[in-house]
Amino acid sequence: MDESTKEILEKHLTLVLEANKITNLTRIDSFEDGQKFHIEDSLTGLNELNKAPQGKYADIGCGAGYPGIPLAVTSGRETLLVDSVRKKTDILDEIIKELNLTNISTYHGRIEDLAREQPSSFAVVSARALSQLSILMEFASPLLIKGGYLICYKSNLSEEELNKAISLEKKLGMKLISRRDFDLYDKHRCIVVFEKISKPSISLPRKTGFAQKKPL
Repeated sequence: MDESTKEILEKHLTLVLEANKITNLTRIDSFEDGQKFHIEDSLTGLNELNKAPQGKYADIGCGAGYPGIPLAVTSGRETLLVDSVRKKTDILDEIIKELNLTNISTYHGRIEDLAREQPSSFAVVSARALSQLSILMEFASPLLIKGGYLICYKSNLSEEELNKAISLEKKLGMKLISRRDFDLYDKHRCIVVFEKISKPSISLPRKTGFAQKKPL
């Protein structure tokens, strides 16, 4: 990482921690922990992002902008940060403007609504600490172009969760293409990547909220 990129990511973190005093953006409240478990953790998926097809990138359930902002700044991809909480996207809008991050914008709304408005528009979708793999696959499938990647950041991935996701591949038009396990400081991490290989066999997106309330 070059110095200018490092400076931008550290400034983003400083602004997040400042905003966090008023609005709950993150459980992390120290700069040192933020460097480790926000910035460094986000960048662990950069290799997978770089292997994805060229095109737009969406970070769903982006929260304070992780992993979306570090990946966008480092890769230069056109990036959309997606969150249903208005306070979060408003704060991110201010940060994006202050840091002059011209390749990044936000979307305030539900993931299903984005899929209706911009179907098959993204080459990459990422999700960090958002939901189970099978639900993430359902969210991502209608957003992705054919050949597009879903990059999932997981801490403790059970065989049950992975097997459930694999059992829904055909229905959702997705295919597991890689899994990488590693330790970041004292925490176990896993990055799982699915590729969209075909149209799903069911109509997606389902009604808003169904993916989580009535999982497949």
